[in-house]
Amino acid sequence: QVQLVESGGGSVQPGGSLRLSCAASGFDFSNYAINWYRQAPGQEREPVASISQTGGITNYADSVRGRFTVSRDNAKNTMYLQMNSMKPEDTAVYYCGVLHYRGQGTQVTVSS
Repeated sequence: QVQLVESGGGSVQPGGSLRLSCAASGFDFSNYAINWYRQAPGQEREPVASISQTGGITNYADSVRGRFTVSRDNAKNTMYLQMNSMKPEDTAVYYCGVLHYRGQGTQVTVSS
């Protein structure tokens, strides 16, 4: 069955960086666009970034554009989210998703 496992979350100070990973299995990874979402406490889940099947097309939420970079390695069935210049408002649980599937999420906390 489809499995998505996020990792790489943690705590970081404002201005710092983290790199999230999403390991996928149970489907033909290279045939699907993949998405990153996040959900902060008390808020609705929001899209953060997406990447096309080959990685040639990426899209970002206005709030992260220029600071976050999404990438993928189809040989490893893995997607990444490089987060730089992080802000306290980036604090959330980050999920990867494909179709109606999503992982369990990884917590990211930005605080001084």
